[in-house]
Amino acid sequence: MIRRILRVFRIFSVALRYGLDNIAMAGVTPRAASFSKRLLFWRDISAPRGERLRRALEELGPIFVKFGQVLSTRRDLMPPDIANELALLQDRVPPFDSDLAIAQIIRSLGAHPDDLFEWFERKPVASASIAQVHFARLRNGAEVAVKVLRPGMKKTIDEDIALMHIVAGWVERFWADGRRLKPKQVVAEFDKYLHDELDLMREAANASQLRRNFAGSKMLMVPEMYWDFCSESVITMERMRGIPISQTERLIAEGVDLKKLSSDGVEIFFTQVFRDGFFHADMHPGNILVSVEPETFGRYIALDFGIVGTLTDFDKDYLSQNFLAFFRRDYKRVAEAHIESGWAPRDTRVDELEAAVRACCEPIFDRPLRDISFGQVLLRLFQTSRRFNVEVQPQLVLLQKTLLNIEGLGRQLDPDLDLWKTARPYLERWMHEQIGWRGMLERFKAEAPRLSQLLPELPRLAHQVLQAKANPIEDTEELLRRVLVETRRINLLLGIIVYLAGGAVVGVLLVQLTSRWHQFFQ
Repeated sequence: MIRRILRVFRIFSVALRYGLDNIAMAGVTPRAASFSKRLLFWRDISAPRGERLRRALEELGPIFVKFGQVLSTRRDLMPPDIANELALLQDRVPPFDSDLAIAQIIRSLGAHPDDLFEWFERKPVASASIAQVHFARLRNGAEVAVKVLRPGMKKTIDEDIALMHIVAGWVERFWADGRRLKPKQVVAEFDKYLHDELDLMREAANASQLRRNFAGSKMLMVPEMYWDFCSESVITMERMRGIPISQTERLIAEGVDLKKLSSDGVEIFFTQVFRDGFFHADMHPGNILVSVEPETFGRYIALDFGIVGTLTDFDKDYLSQNFLAFFRRDYKRVAEAHIESGWAPRDTRVDELEAAVRACCEPIFDRPLRDISFGQVLLRLFQTSRRFNVEVQPQLVLLQKTLLNIEGLGRQLDPDLDLWKTARPYLERWMHEQIGWRGMLERFKAEAPRLSQLLPELPRLAHQVLQAKANPIEDTEELLRRVLVETRRINLLLGIIVYLAGGAVVGVLLVQLTSRWHQFFQ
């Protein structure tokens, strides 16, 4: 209890020093903010409010830094100046003592690093808000990176998150704009992401899935996990060598083609989103390297898989339709997709929503990336969504964050990149695979085992219906419903079979007619 009180006192003292009370009171009433400024005349709050908030979070420690990073992605909830400043937060957190890291490894893996590894580098090579990394070498000669969770993180996080929930309640209750910004939902979302990151086995599993998805890829490399040296607090992965993607001068000096790198990045992103529905959602420059090794030259290297995004088939279908309609400037289709999906109210006028989307998107076409701000586009789209009561989908928040990360990377690599021309062919190819012959065959193969089990049950279900006269009406209706469902499935299966057989017959006839036509003219 005393510790929590001291922590609260520390938070309030930092907040007062950086004038965060002035920011909050400005939302309540300008008069209260002015009074606060005169009362605490000794402090300097001349810096912009976004900068003061960022510096306060940095001083409060790793948890608040991470919170600021997550908050920066919610441009639908935050004013642009604050969101832009919070986006500058990086995981430049001082490392913790190496002896604590060794103690953590002993507790988690049951042995001292000197016994587990051929050699272990005591000095960390990287430090973040959640963990730090040490290089090592396995006894089989493989060079690895050992990621160690900061000791006592769970207890610290739980205490700080509890305080954040209290503060969020105050903000929502007393700040005029608090209810619209949904601070409770923001803290709850942050709580989920942070606790996911605390389980390093989850991160290792995410990396393994992404590596499997891109097996054999010539564009993206993902480190291999060494499962015998992994636990919830320590994971051991293949050591990756590369140049940070933000160091463009070094990349150019090594002969890396930045234009190709930027276009590859677009394809990697869309592949993760639309093919796999599983994407790396923390793609800031510190987590992306570029290989300059001869055998893997110019490939991306992904690191830090604590945060990944997932999309359902419905989400992928909705997004692909919107992206393609957007690339074709078919704003009417964008509006219709929003209404059909239920994200916009059914009574929304298509023409009005179409006009609003056109006003947001039309100015950015046929312009290079350096002249486009996705942040501004997203902000205008969010403003439009509020006007038409379009629901903000929680599962797409990470996708929005990743899009903004990609914008930043694209500006560094190739400011002249035409994102639309680069992405459109891939999306059109993906859509063709989904609705064309290949997509139909894939869905047929996926459903075939289930249908093969249901077909033999149809006679039994029909017999149950015929014998159901003595049963209650509800049972009969349920059986009839089941028969109707199974009949529809069988009709669908037969329709697919007929469709495939018909296509095959037409194909054979065309080949024969072509052959005879050729013989006739010979």
